[in-house]
Amino acid sequence: MSPSSPPRLRALLLAATVATASASLSGCILVAAGAGAASGYSVLGQERAPGQQVDDTVIRTLVSQSWDQFNPDLAHDLDATVYQGRVLITGRVPSEAWRQEAVQRSWKVDGVKEVYDEVEVGPETHFSDDARDTVISTRLRNDLLFDGSVKSINYTVKTENGVVYIIGSARSQAELDSVTSYARNIANVRRVVSYVKIRTGDAGSAQAGGNATPSASTSPPAATPADASTPRAQIEVTPLK
Repeated sequence: MSPSSPPRLRALLLAATVATASASLSGCILVAAGAGAASGYSVLGQERAPGQQVDDTVIRTLVSQSWDQFNPDLAHDLDATVYQGRVLITGRVPSEAWRQEAVQRSWKVDGVKEVYDEVEVGPETHFSDDARDTVISTRLRNDLLFDGSVKSINYTVKTENGVVYIIGSARSQAELDSVTSYARNIANVRRVVSYVKIRTGDAGSAQAGGNATPSASTSPPAATPADASTPRAQIEVTPLK
């Protein structure tokens, strides 16, 4: 972990390192088999510095702990996916007040750079919906894994109620277009939402087609150009049967 990492992150370094090391033992197998759909790829598979990998693991833990302190049901209903300090929140909560609380608490965690609010308000979905979402995530991960032109380890996939969320970094716009094309052509996918940045120095924008809209979360104080908010690109899809 870098010397500039927040004190709370350094305090949890040991626990996070153990969790990360455990993931490394089974990461490749889980990806190939399509397991672990809810949490994306193993953090050791990302092209990030070791310190950043640990920081992301700790951030996810702290976000979940903060939700649990407010109400254990909030931590149960929501999931945080973290990539380079960028937090994607997905799931369903029973009220708008809970949604706002989840977003605000996420922003307060040390090391968080962006928060992508994709929380839905409404009743909990049936288990069969979760099973379908797992199939979608598994299919997309396998498509990316076996495409030699795509650096699959740079993308994290999360599916909620037929909506595929992709967070990560792309080497080029062409690569990102391929990723979103795979996603939109999977059966039962209703929508594809991309929070993917084109790597610095690469041409093109982070928009993956469709009409891009600003991130749904409230932005923190003005960021430097290098840390500018990631555009939200959304593609509406006619579900395949």
